[in-house]
Amino acid sequence: MNISLIAIGTRMPEWVNEGYREYARRLPRECRLKLTEIPLGQRARSKTVERAVAEEGKRMLAEISPGEHVIALDVKGRNWSTEQLAVQFQQWMLAGRGISLLVGGPDGLSAPCLERAQQRWSLSPLTLPHALVRVLLAEQLYRAWTLTVGHPYHRA
Repeated sequence: MNISLIAIGTRMPEWVNEGYREYARRLPRECRLKLTEIPLGQRARSKTVERAVAEEGKRMLAEISPGEHVIALDVKGRNWSTEQLAVQFQQWMLAGRGISLLVGGPDGLSAPCLERAQQRWSLSPLTLPHALVRVLLAEQLYRAWTLTVGHPYHRA
């Protein structure tokens, strides 16, 4: 199963890149995690926020391969415990389809991105910095994988 993390924003601080790479590297080949960065849509007097989010959404949707299972990271999405995420992870693996995780920019995801998603996942009711979300997602995916294979990383 290939997992694509499609995120708005480029030029992240080095600690973000290091953290993301560390957990992505730990995942086995059968659960490869790949990051695709989408540039932030222009926000200026001549362009509305809605227009910028729509541009970001079009670029995100263009990165999704046909047949992939799409999960939008959305504050209104479903919260999963670590154990529930591990069950979801196992179901995704058994389905044999690629996974695309969509992380919006400062103004969220476009309506077409949310409509394309088969699932919506909320990491927290807190507002998290988008850079931190990349590291958190990579770590939680690694943690879910370790639970599915009985690795001792997760301690409940």
